[in-house]
Amino acid sequence: MNLERRQVHAICGLSSWSSRLGALTQDTLWCFSQLKGTVEIGATEADIISTVEFNHTGELLATGDKGGRVVIFQREQESKNQVHRRGEYNVYSTFQSHEPEFDYLKSLEIEEKINKIRWLPQQNAAYFLLSTNDKTVKLWKVSERDKRPEGYNLKDEEGRLRDPATITTLRVPVLRPMDLMVEATPRRVFANAHTYHINSISVNSDYETYMSADDLRINLWNFEITNQSFNIVDIKPANMEELTEVITAAEFHPHHCNTFVYSSSKGTIRLCDMRASALCDRHTKFFEEPEDPSNRSFFSEIISSISDVKFSHSGRYIMTRDYLTVKVWDLNMENRPIETYQVHDYLRSKLCSLYENDCIFDKFECVWNGSDSVIMTGSYNNFFRMFDRNTKRDVTLEASRENSKPRAILKPRKVCVGGKRRKDEISVDSLDFSKKILHTAWHPSENIIAVAATNNLYIFQDKVN
Repeated sequence: MNLERRQVHAICGLSSWSSRLGALTQDTLWCFSQLKGTVEIGATEADIISTVEFNHTGELLATGDKGGRVVIFQREQESKNQVHRRGEYNVYSTFQSHEPEFDYLKSLEIEEKINKIRWLPQQNAAYFLLSTNDKTVKLWKVSERDKRPEGYNLKDEEGRLRDPATITTLRVPVLRPMDLMVEATPRRVFANAHTYHINSISVNSDYETYMSADDLRINLWNFEITNQSFNIVDIKPANMEELTEVITAAEFHPHHCNTFVYSSSKGTIRLCDMRASALCDRHTKFFEEPEDPSNRSFFSEIISSISDVKFSHSGRYIMTRDYLTVKVWDLNMENRPIETYQVHDYLRSKLCSLYENDCIFDKFECVWNGSDSVIMTGSYNNFFRMFDRNTKRDVTLEASRENSKPRAILKPRKVCVGGKRRKDEISVDSLDFSKKILHTAWHPSENIIAVAATNNLYIFQDKVN
């Protein structure tokens, strides 16, 4: 049982994008595009996808899994014959990012599971991304090579050293074409700075620094310095018996490099300004919704724990996900969220059994669309939910192999709580809690979404007329 579980127990939103991204109305039809991954029966624990992330242009899509692998998909160019048909994502590079390790001082195994992936904006022909497991963050460079040098003076074509006595002339090396090869190389390894498990990494808008957060501390790193980080948040009490909350997620503001937020297992969000002090133990703003005493129960503290926090692209709002709801907060209003969306309120009566099977500790993520008008998050039974902030409409969709025919339109799903069940509804008692959508991603400027369902990656897009 990890630390958090024990304690719980105790770039801006461009209006021009709106037409492309569309509103989530009855007119928006989502259809199946692609499915990556093997059938669940043949899948191993290592194949389960643990994070999904589009890069800043949406041309690349990266997934990390519990086996420590990173798979990058690249979008094909649109074909001239089918102008409206958008390019598919195909495997671009696969590499082993992390290996299992052992902490001999604490006699603890360190899993290779990839907790988070974050892309850096592309500056040249190569791509850069950060990946992290529980303890170590790595900066990877992904580059292409389609030429190789030939004609060395001191080596033969096989790379073996030549006898100096046989070298009678000087040769000028030349570059010869070769088959395209995609190489992933670790450029930096940031290790030995976290006592507890890393739950978040976030790249700063200055693109020179990033932060990594664990249960009790947040560290600030410079991309060029691997042996030193600055501790910017430390909530560890002098006596661990007095510990009442842990850090669950953290993210930098998309435009202001001095501002970041972090959420806690008590359902609170703190906004910090690094200009105020080197150690941001004193927050600038504190976001918390007062609890309704009539709804208080044994599970209140557990389900109020925030599993994900995300700034909107505009930087004006914060979105948080707890066990039952998604909330949107205005940075200028700390006392309550401006919007609250019920993700699966029908599970409120099932919290006891969800506690028994540990599902109540599942950490769901949430994402914005490119114009900040629609938010998406996951649920059980491979359901995922979308909420339109303008029309206040919502829809429940399902990622399933049965609907994985090319261009098949996704039918909205409904969950029946009690009484007579209609033909197209599913009973809350027959939901499969082993199938859960924890990780999703939304293309930065188009209606293309990636949904991770255990070991499968589903890609959906809106229907193009």
